Amino acid sequence: MIQLHDKHFVPFISAQDIGAALERMAKEAEADLDGEVPVFIGVLNGAFMVVSDFVKHYTKPCEISFVKLASYEGTESTGAVKQLIGLSQSLEGRTVVVIEDIVDTGHTVAELVKMFKAQKVKQLKIATLFFKPEAYTQNIALDYIGFEIPNKFIVGYGLDYDGLGRNLPEVYQLHS
Repeated sequence: MIQLHDKHFVPFISAQDIGAALERMAKEAEADLDGEVPVFIGVLNGAFMVVSDFVKHYTKPCEISFVKLASYEGTESTGAVKQLIGLSQSLEGRTVVVIEDIVDTGHTVAELVKMFKAQKVKQLKIATLFFKPEAYTQNIALDYIGFEIPNKFIVGYGLDYDGLGRNLPEVYQLHS
């Protein structure tokens, strides 16, 4: 068990299982995107580790960029997505794969889909390491999913609790 601020967390998903899921997701994307040079868009801050390890397993040409959005305060999703940092390149006519650390309500995914459709991308795919189907409120297909998990708060591997825990190589779940 670990403690971050005032909360305790228990081990949930190992670093080895995370690595295997990311390798599988990258190979699925590689097969789907044959002949394309995709732009992988990581959603900061949480997805920095996911993007890094995902692209290590993607062996074909690709580009990498990042956007930063926020919808969390503490352990609760606020429901409102605020764009903080946008893209500096044109994506018109390009294949884009958004890489998320976690998708729960889907508000961020919906905002990203809206942003990239406005950019007139050729094809848009969504990849997420963690997906909470119980919390998902959108009607947007997710193309690559590492793990389907219960609707409980997690930290580690890029995910934080009020700034702490992003550096953990494995994932911990809030202790109830």
